[in-house]
Amino acid sequence: MTILLTGAAGFIGAYTAQALLQAGQAVVGLDNFNAYYDPQLKRDRVAALCPQLDLRTLELTDRDGLAALFDQVQPRAVIHLAAQAGVRYSLENPQAYVDSNLSGFVNMLEACRRHGVQHLVYASSSSVYGDSAIPPFSEDQRVDQPRSLYAATKAANELMAYSYAQLYGLRATGLRFFTVYGPWGRPDMAPLLFARAVLAGRPIEVFNEGRMQRDFTHVSDIVAGILGALSHPSAEPVPHHVFNLGNHTPVELERFIDVIERAAGRAACKVYKPMQAGDMVRTMADTRRAHDAFGYSPSLSIEQGLPPVVAWCRAYFGERA
Repeated sequence: MTILLTGAAGFIGAYTAQALLQAGQAVVGLDNFNAYYDPQLKRDRVAALCPQLDLRTLELTDRDGLAALFDQVQPRAVIHLAAQAGVRYSLENPQAYVDSNLSGFVNMLEACRRHGVQHLVYASSSSVYGDSAIPPFSEDQRVDQPRSLYAATKAANELMAYSYAQLYGLRATGLRFFTVYGPWGRPDMAPLLFARAVLAGRPIEVFNEGRMQRDFTHVSDIVAGILGALSHPSAEPVPHHVFNLGNHTPVELERFIDVIERAAGRAACKVYKPMQAGDMVRTMADTRRAHDAFGYSPSLSIEQGLPPVVAWCRAYFGERA
């Protein structure tokens, strides 16, 4: 069974490709290598984690190109991780989210429907919980009060996938990721931003005066959840499921910074700032549904998972980065 993996040069995508290939799966990857962050990091990531991957360059908005790819590859399953990411960037460039996360997602649904894909696993986000969130966030809570356009597009993806499951029987599973971190991570996210700044002796911006909590989840736990979901498609009359993939243990931002400081061997210069538009004060995943469905059980704490991130930053970027 060939698996098509989109966003394969991305942070989660490359680790997912690595795990699938190590398990002996036939995988074709897709990525557009856009410039949201340095494409060279994406190329280096693939070279380090999954160099043997059959990786194609394609835009999600290219319907003809997607159709031709599906005709050639004939994937039986699709793991769709490609999207325009970032809460704050959605305030600056909303059209990128419309193109990739809305138009691109519809194109992917249509390609799956027309080519008989047996299971679509796609990335959603903890951001969908928005202003209605009550920790711990469970999949039964409302997701109709998003705090950003990014969150709104991810909630819309879940509705779109449900409609295709209801109309066409497309088996689809949405995964709400909670603040993923690890080596080779995204440079716009707090783990790398903070680690690089502390290593270089630069100040770090600490929003909401440090009164933030995040359900930091190591990429290895996320990949385990993706593979578990892939092997357990819904058997319901409307074959659509949504699962939280988090660590179910919120971490105070100050504790998070402290772990980075100890791993870096130097203190952070903190600049406290007010809350940023679009951000959430606290995230916390209720992961019981994923555990019951496919045994999801995250295991890495930040004390275990963050020091290798700092070491990787030192090796890849250097201490002056």
